[in-house]
Amino acid sequence: MNYTELDVWKHSRELVKLVYTLTRSFPREELYSLTNQLRRCVISVPSNIAEGVGRQSNKETIHFLYIAKGSLQEVETQLYLSFDLDYIVEEELKNILVKVISNKKLLNGFINYYKKLRDEYE
Repeated sequence: MNYTELDVWKHSRELVKLVYTLTRSFPREELYSLTNQLRRCVISVPSNIAEGVGRQSNKETIHFLYIAKGSLQEVETQLYLSFDLDYIVEEELKNILVKVISNKKLLNGFINYYKKLRDEYE
């Protein structure tokens, strides 16, 4: 399976681009804190999907998909914090959370797919 053809990977890349665009307007004093942390977390999502798909076993793949899911949860939290700190407005938050939720659903579906494969081979 080529990870670059997966919808879950493609959609997570779109989220990376959205977060980078959104964080360009954050205050400069946040460059090495919230901006950096948010960008690192969002990059972790497609990276861990790719790494997981490249692993030898379904168990290993699921492990990396759960890491991607955790990173996605961090991204969501940091977006709420960005809103709380008035770095983004409510409309921006709502728009990007739609993408985060979409990514969560795709990732959960992909995890369930691999769990089913794992269960069939055990």
